[in-house]
Amino acid sequence: MRALLLLILTLLVTASGAFASDILVVQSLRSPLYDEALRGLRESFPARSRTLVLSDYADPDLPRVVREERPRLIVAVGDTALSALRKVRGTPVISLMALGLGNHNGPVAGVGLAVKPEQYLLVAKRLRAHRIGIVYNPARSEWYLKLARQAARQHGMELVTREVHDPRQTIAQLESLKGKVDALWLLPDPTAVTSETLEAYFLFSQSQAVPVLSFSAAHLKLGALVALEVDRFDLGRQTGEMAQQLVQGEVPDPAFAAPRRVTLKANEAVAKRLNYPLELIQSLIRK
Repeated sequence: MRALLLLILTLLVTASGAFASDILVVQSLRSPLYDEALRGLRESFPARSRTLVLSDYADPDLPRVVREERPRLIVAVGDTALSALRKVRGTPVISLMALGLGNHNGPVAGVGLAVKPEQYLLVAKRLRAHRIGIVYNPARSEWYLKLARQAARQHGMELVTREVHDPRQTIAQLESLKGKVDALWLLPDPTAVTSETLEAYFLFSQSQAVPVLSFSAAHLKLGALVALEVDRFDLGRQTGEMAQQLVQGEVPDPAFAAPRRVTLKANEAVAKRLNYPLELIQSLIRK
C-alpha cells in the first residue's frame, strides 16, 4: 500500500508543471446519484475542472483527452469510468462511486461505495442472526467477501455463501440456502442482484421467515428489513478531502477508504411480520 501511495505522489509531481485544469472528471454516465456525489466533491475540493461523460461518446480517446487537458488529477466517477482509465498513464486517478474499487490495480486512490462488512454484521447480531446467507459473483465481489469473512470470524458468525457467474443461477442457489441461514445479506453485486432476480430474495425471506439486509433503501418497500445506505454527498466530500491531500503532496491513509457516513433505514411492517420488537428496530435506526 505504501508503494502505491508513493507512485501516486510521484505522478502528481510529474504532472505538476503546466496544466490546463486541476482535475479532469471522467463520469460513467449522467445520473442524479453521481451529481449528488460530485456536489460534495466540489464543496470540499473547489478546484478548476472539466467533466467528460463517457456515455455521451461512442469511443472516447481518453489518453488523448488527458494529454490535451494535462490535469493534475483525474476523478473517475463510477465503475465504467474507472475501468476506462486503465489505459491512461502518467496521471494519478482517484475513484468516486465505484463498486469495484477493491478489485482495481494501479495508481488509484479513492473512497469505495461498499459499506464496511462490520456494520452489516453488527446489525445482524442485534437481529439474533448468526448464519448469514450471501449470493455473489467471485469475479465482482471476492475482495469484499474476504473482508466479510474476516469480520464474521471476529464476531463468531458464519457466512453461508453461494457463487453465481450468471444471474440465471441465482434462484437455484437461493433454494440451496433453505433451512441453512438466519438472514440474507444482499451485496451490490450486479450479477447476483438484478431486477430479474430481486423478487426471489424477498420470496425466500417470506417463505423462510428470515430478514433481508440490503444496501439500498429502495429494497425496503419490496420486503427488506433493513438497508444501510451511503450518504452520497458526504461520499463526495470524503473523496474531495482525499484529493486535496494528494495535490498537496500528502499521503492519505488509507488509500482506499470506506464510506464514513451510512444511514440505517428499516421497514417496520416487515419487522412485525418477522416478530422483531419495534423497540429493537427503532434502536437500530437511532444508532
